[in-house]
Amino acid sequence: MTVEPISQLARLSVSLPAELLAQLDAMVAERDLPSRSQMIAELIRHELAEHSEGRDGAILAGTITLIYRAESGRVRQALAQAQGAFLKEVISSQHVFLEDDQSLEVLLVQGPSERLHMLCDELRRIRGVHQIRLVTTRALLPPLHAHGRAGKAAQAGGAA
Repeated sequence: MTVEPISQLARLSVSLPAELLAQLDAMVAERDLPSRSQMIAELIRHELAEHSEGRDGAILAGTITLIYRAESGRVRQALAQAQGAFLKEVISSQHVFLEDDQSLEVLLVQGPSERLHMLCDELRRIRGVHQIRLVTTRALLPPLHAHGRAGKAAQAGGAA
């Protein structure tokens, strides 16, 4: 097993209004984090991911979370059809029934930011969908299957 080296830390000095610093310290305390640095790093990661969402051609991984009313299967059928048009982007989905004939569905997605936003827009247009949220990261899932010649060579080598 290879152990990844700990990345070097860089120091950053930031000046903040006193009230903003007090709010940051309160958030760090509420979340029981060991330091402001950890909270600030998380906030920066979120902003970098959101910034990447808007860049043309950016490949992102993430989740789409939906809350919808499951009216006699019509909504679920429409959701399945919409997801079918984005087979390359939708890696998996998890569905659970909630109270009051509502459902929660979480899609694991990866692909160009434009396609992920198109998928969200398509899902959003389905009558009965009450909430939808895309959360992304710049880190990608590793390839699930080998493709092309490299994959064939690996299969041939493994068969010997």
